[in-house]
Amino acid sequence: MTGRDDGPAGVAGGPARHVPVLLGEVLAALAPRDGGLYLDGTFGAGGYTSAILAVPGARVIALDRDPDAIAAGAPLVAAAGGRLALVETVFGAMEAAARGQGADRLDGVVLDIGVSSMQIDEGERGFSLRFDGPLDMRMAQAGESADEVVNTADEALLADIIYNFGEERRARAVARAIVERRAAAPIATTKELADLVASVVWAEPHGPHPATRTFQALRIYVNDELGELARALHAAERLLRPGGRLAVVTFHSLEDRIVKQFLARRAGRAGGGSRHLPEEAGEAPTFRLVTRGAVAPSEAECRANPRARSAKLRAAERTDAPAREEDESVMSLATLPERRFRKRGR
Repeated sequence: MTGRDDGPAGVAGGPARHVPVLLGEVLAALAPRDGGLYLDGTFGAGGYTSAILAVPGARVIALDRDPDAIAAGAPLVAAAGGRLALVETVFGAMEAAARGQGADRLDGVVLDIGVSSMQIDEGERGFSLRFDGPLDMRMAQAGESADEVVNTADEALLADIIYNFGEERRARAVARAIVERRAAAPIATTKELADLVASVVWAEPHGPHPATRTFQALRIYVNDELGELARALHAAERLLRPGGRLAVVTFHSLEDRIVKQFLARRAGRAGGGSRHLPEEAGEAPTFRLVTRGAVAPSEAECRANPRARSAKLRAAERTDAPAREEDESVMSLATLPERRFRKRGR
């Protein structure tokens, strides 16, 4: 869950909403400057984009896969006076998008990963546990929906999705319950699915809804969120000029693990690798870490915006070393393992 849809009031014509998550920390890490060219891979309603455009002379290429976000961003494009290009595409395709705008080098890339607050708060999009709606969950409003996955995927695949992308220990029980229920009638709404999951996953005192992890898993799978993130990190490495900054805000451990491993390996901090994927010998670091570990939001920000609680920021600066080949160990974190099941807990 992100705050990337909340543009700061009065910044380059941005929408007057709440401040996006870790805004000050992101700007400090990104260090936008007059004349710099930046890419916001997760536009939402323009929170980070608006803040970058507040720097005189800074330019932004902003991406979003959601056509609603693109349409809503038109006033900001008009107010930016030619300093903002808004492109409907996934952030994993940022290289093609940047080159389509005539840019082959960037001064900064910012990514705020996951579903936006706008999408969560629209029940008809099917992301939320608070609002009943159709089982959709598609950020781009196209392609395979959560409804299709829930009602057609075999039990083994469902369990694999829910366990690996939701870290749900009761994944097998949830998958079995889904298959048994849909045999009588399709599961059509978010409430139907949430109630079904709650019947087999025990609620924790003061904890999240029992279906939270299952919903997360389906959303990640339907939108290939981790794959897009891994592709975006490699693309940013190719696009950033020496001294350019990469700032990534994540909201759960699966996302953060990918960013952490990518930056550690590219900064030469990953150790000796494994016997299967040894660390590349003799390759110069392509990034220098800007943040020491992950930066978390302050207590004050969490009180003002509870959705910020799980946010983590990692940032790095591009060196002048040539970009490397795609890192298989990073890409493997973004995909389902080959039918890897554990006997306990599923």
